[in-house]
Amino acid sequence: MVRILRTFALAAAMATLAGSTQSAFSLPTHNVPIGLALASDHGRVDPASEVNLTVVLKLHQRAEFDKAVEELYDPASPKFQQWFTEKDFERYAPTAREFDTVRSELTKQGFSVLSTDPLRLSIRVHGNAATVERAFQTELHTFTYNGRTFQAHTRDAQLAGPAGELIDSVSGIERHQARPQLSVVTNPKTGKLAVKKLVSTKQSQAAFVASLTDAPLTVSASENFTSGTDSAQYKGLQYGANGLTAAFTPKQLQAHYGLSSLIKDGYNGNGETVALVEAYGYPQAKADANTAATLFGLPTLTSSNFSVVYPEGQPLNPNAGVLTGWDSEIALDIQSAHAIAPGAKILVVASSGQDNEDQINSLSYIISKKLAKTVSSSWENDSEIIAGSLEEEAFNTVLESGAAAGISFQFSSGDGGDLGLGTPVGAVDIPSNSPYATGVGGTSVLNNPYGSGQIVTGWGNNIVYLNDFGSLTLAGYYFGGAGGGQSQYFSKPSWQNSLPGSWRQVPDVSALADPYTGFPIIITSGSEQFGEVYGGTSLASPIFTATWAIADQYNGKALGQAAPLVARLKSGDIHDVAPPASSIRKYNPTGQLDINGTITSLNSTQIFTTATNEDDPPADLTLYSQTSFLSVIWPGAFGYPVSELDLAISFGTDSSLTVTSGWDNVTGWGEPNGLPFIKGVTGKSTGAPLAKSEQ
Repeated sequence: MVRILRTFALAAAMATLAGSTQSAFSLPTHNVPIGLALASDHGRVDPASEVNLTVVLKLHQRAEFDKAVEELYDPASPKFQQWFTEKDFERYAPTAREFDTVRSELTKQGFSVLSTDPLRLSIRVHGNAATVERAFQTELHTFTYNGRTFQAHTRDAQLAGPAGELIDSVSGIERHQARPQLSVVTNPKTGKLAVKKLVSTKQSQAAFVASLTDAPLTVSASENFTSGTDSAQYKGLQYGANGLTAAFTPKQLQAHYGLSSLIKDGYNGNGETVALVEAYGYPQAKADANTAATLFGLPTLTSSNFSVVYPEGQPLNPNAGVLTGWDSEIALDIQSAHAIAPGAKILVVASSGQDNEDQINSLSYIISKKLAKTVSSSWENDSEIIAGSLEEEAFNTVLESGAAAGISFQFSSGDGGDLGLGTPVGAVDIPSNSPYATGVGGTSVLNNPYGSGQIVTGWGNNIVYLNDFGSLTLAGYYFGGAGGGQSQYFSKPSWQNSLPGSWRQVPDVSALADPYTGFPIIITSGSEQFGEVYGGTSLASPIFTATWAIADQYNGKALGQAAPLVARLKSGDIHDVAPPASSIRKYNPTGQLDINGTITSLNSTQIFTTATNEDDPPADLTLYSQTSFLSVIWPGAFGYPVSELDLAISFGTDSSLTVTSGWDNVTGWGEPNGLPFIKGVTGKSTGAPLAKSEQ
């Protein structure tokens, strides 16, 4: 798999985005992030600020190594799924002399060594910004772009002395923070969670479970509104059936993904470990998960099937996860993974920080310690737009080593659609863009009130106020949707040859992500436990990762990186998410507005395109070329009385990203569909024998 920096294409794309933006300095063309031309420079980093770096050394015969890894995923190769051993890695690893040369130079420059990779692939060191600038002959500045703050170097970074020629990449010179890809429905009038129910008693716990439904749609509803001389009439599918919350319980989620029979037969992830890469940790995670397990009929988490490791040691503040919002992420990851693979061991790998370098260290830790064969990371660093080759290559080299060892690393594709970039670029985040990662996009899952089965769309919601406490003038906003698009850095891997373009396409697969059809979790706030409902590609990634654990168990050994195997599936081996059928779209809302005596008839598309955008930039509400989407009316939204707050919600309008038959940049190749998917990726008609304890 070739790694190419698409400098000219990225520069052109950013020039279009930048408009009149002026760079504060002339950018070099090597490892300084090109996207700094779009960012605001806030000056030099405090020289005393502490920094951790992971220095990745060059492999020997890199092209041969890349080819050897590719053969591991080629069914026609005799090396297919013959995962690398330490002896295999040793063939390409830096020599002991090279390793010592780099380590000596780093300590000479003033760094202290924190840890070293047992195969001599990397060295982790600690210092301060002044040490980094001196050792790597550069300057570190603080930048902001699109509301995000990050650190980057303004001159090419090169370690002094002959050691510099032995280095492949460095993580930590660029500092981007990993952010959870959580999405939750909030009341737009109060800003509070739409679902937050105290579950301190058995009665309140039962009430929370009873309030959930995987069938939020009912047959056509008619709504009539008047405000002075203005009036409006709407008709369409109704969301929010009987005041229940749209959310899939674990059993319902298992059924949706066709796993119920497999789990009943013992293929439930037993013997496998699902690793979840997080930041800081969350002290109440196990207690919350066990309350959820009791409510939803899942096995209890104990020391034998649940553990937490801290590769960097525990954070100084044990409540750091709560203070930074990682508590919700960790609770969602654990509880959703346990729901899909209730027999698997859950391993939380928690860094003591949330910089990109912290997360890279956790990924390396999983590989070196052989902790798991399927790993979920429900976070992304910043977009390719502002990242440079040092970060790109650091993640990619680690992930390639994981792929060589037979590990599948899943990453959320993002929750902001194309982030205003349009197609084909889209919003490709790091590290889901790596050819050695499996990018997980998102879907919405709804019931069909006019027939059997469920409706699956790509996740992307636009919201329009049909009646806003008496105002009948349409206004709305883009709520969110799965990220995806075309890498501007990595060329297309061989298993994506059938896809458009010449560059890595994201995502590869998808799973439930829409919080309007989300997943219930138990989470502690203060001294009380609450029932809440979440979504985002933070939900999709652990769902797919746990499914992959079941596939590994069925196969009898590790399948390795999921993306290449998924890309080769035959029709029927995966649920291809396509635009909703016309037979259901015909029930999309229609309406008639009479504003100041001017009567306007509206079809579903016009309801959304006519609305005034409440967000900035206005392009967020644009439907682009999307006309084949599902939309509904939510009368009495968020518990308000009907005729006070009434909404229209679209499903499948993900900015410029579009769902099509086959692969698309919202859902990848689609969602797993139980036994056909498991048989397809394993190539086996029957599963590996179960131990007596599993039967």
